Amino acid sequence: MRGLITICARGGSKGIPGKNIKLINGKALIAYSCEVAVAFAANRDIDIVLSTDSTEIKTVVRSLGYDNIDTSYERPDFLANDTSGKLDVIVDVKTYFERKNDLKYDFIIDLDVTSPLRSVIDLNCAMDLLFKNEAALNIFSVSPANRNPYFNMVEEKEDGFYGLCKTGQFLTRQSAPKVYDMNASFYIFKKAFFDQGYKTVISDRTLICELPHVCFDLDHPIDFEFMSYLLENKKLDFEFNY
Repeated sequence: MRGLITICARGGSKGIPGKNIKLINGKALIAYSCEVAVAFAANRDIDIVLSTDSTEIKTVVRSLGYDNIDTSYERPDFLANDTSGKLDVIVDVKTYFERKNDLKYDFIIDLDVTSPLRSVIDLNCAMDLLFKNEAALNIFSVSPANRNPYFNMVEEKEDGFYGLCKTGQFLTRQSAPKVYDMNASFYIFKKAFFDQGYKTVISDRTLICELPHVCFDLDHPIDFEFMSYLLENKKLDFEFNY
């Protein structure tokens, strides 16, 4: 099978300025995604591409010395703002490289730069789950949720009062249906997912891959500080063994 790994990193970031190339534990954040992409693609028929609007990000990625990461694509301005959807970004770079290489990819793997705690083992596990299920269209990484909409999450109702987000009479969180947080670390799509024109990463035939280790997204400056501390002091239940 022919695959494509996308590493999407726009230049603008209001939450954490320059976060995609900000140093964390001695190297640029984007380097972690590049490293696992190269390790996973080894001995496989997989192209790796960078999607960015930033010359500075391209320079950092090129400086890593990976000849098999293609940095030729220029992300258009309309896909490089706060309102751009991730799936639209993936579709655009996928289309560009399919036309460039005159082929159709059998699968796409997107590695989110801001959620770097994933390994080749995680990706192999997710690929196995996805392709062993002929009906499934895509899979993404999740972590156990700390809050549960059946038990301790509320929303406003039509009458202005508040109630549980999901209907149920559960007296403990443990007895409520299990729910998960999408941790954004990776998304894997079969070709058929794109052929059917889905507008979000959740289809009617989506699977999940629960990661067996801590994984969280870097959205705010404090998130970056937390992860920096945990990595530098070896406090995580995870190691970057590629």
